[in-house]
Amino acid sequence: MLDIKIEKTMNPKPIPGPENPLVFGTIFTDHMYVMEYSTEKGWHDPAIMPYQPITLDPSAMVFHYGQEMFEGLKAYKTEDGRILLFRPDKNAERAVNSNKRLMIPEIPVEDFINGVKTLVEIDQAWIPTKEGTSLYVRPFVIATDPFLGVRPSNTYKFIIILSPVGAYYPEGLNPVKIWIEDEYVRAVRGGIGEAKAGGNYVASMAAQVKAHEEGYSQVLWLDGVERKYIEEVGAMNIFFKINGTVVTPVLNGSILPGVTRNTCIELCKEWGLPVEERRISVDELEEAARTGALEEVWGTGTAAVISPVGHLRYVNDVFQIGDGGIGAISQRLYDTVTGIQLGKIEDTHGWTMEVGNAR
Repeated sequence: MLDIKIEKTMNPKPIPGPENPLVFGTIFTDHMYVMEYSTEKGWHDPAIMPYQPITLDPSAMVFHYGQEMFEGLKAYKTEDGRILLFRPDKNAERAVNSNKRLMIPEIPVEDFINGVKTLVEIDQAWIPTKEGTSLYVRPFVIATDPFLGVRPSNTYKFIIILSPVGAYYPEGLNPVKIWIEDEYVRAVRGGIGEAKAGGNYVASMAAQVKAHEEGYSQVLWLDGVERKYIEEVGAMNIFFKINGTVVTPVLNGSILPGVTRNTCIELCKEWGLPVEERRISVDELEEAARTGALEEVWGTGTAAVISPVGHLRYVNDVFQIGDGGIGAISQRLYDTVTGIQLGKIEDTHGWTMEVGNAR
């Protein structure tokens, strides 16, 4: 594990008080982590420094060919003052897999986690404690070679920044409305859909804008080949409770393997609920909604944790899920996952990692 050089800011910024609304992704802490890569040295010289702009050549390959990867996780402060990360090893492992697909050098898991822990420890005063808030951690890699030509870069930057956040959706835990997209495609099997890459998100923006204009919070994507099988929401994995069985689309190479998704599957199985990871067509979903067999729908993701879905729209049909409110499983999952994250519920799975003595 590489030693981290630390330079603390001489001009700390004011930390938002509990009375300040934390709009997701708009406020950033005092420091950032940066580690460099070159083909000669590999990953080297990790450092924590004051948060600042980065300088890149206009020909840097990330601008022209999109070679980049990012992750997202959160830090929480417990009532007894401990600082907890939730399953950071899973994010580090997923980063390795994303990098493999995107031809970015793999970041050693221990360096990824140590960078996150050290930065969070230094900026721990920024962790908000108001209900529904947390410190969002954004690690990312960009290709920095000043070169115009399609090949993997020879140099990269691995950067981590932190942001105190409130709810991802303005609705909070209130059910959201989801638009099932029937025109655009996000990803196809064999592409980069299973990688955490910006290209997947820019591909979703046209549909996202269209959905927002119609009053919907997010887009639910269909597969890119047959255009009939449910895949994932733009910022979440998706779950359905159909006739008492929890169903979620099987990972097929075009769906992001969500950390919260995996957590919810494990919890549902632990609670004795039947769980199926399989293909589910939009026709099956429509039929289940019409007959009342579709009992509950929710999304899962680091940003929102659990997001219950109250309405689904497909083409010209709009379906209300149950009574349009949060379902029992959604509520139980939210309470359990956030309870473990905040240290209010005993972590019997070894999912949390305490920050402290990271250096």
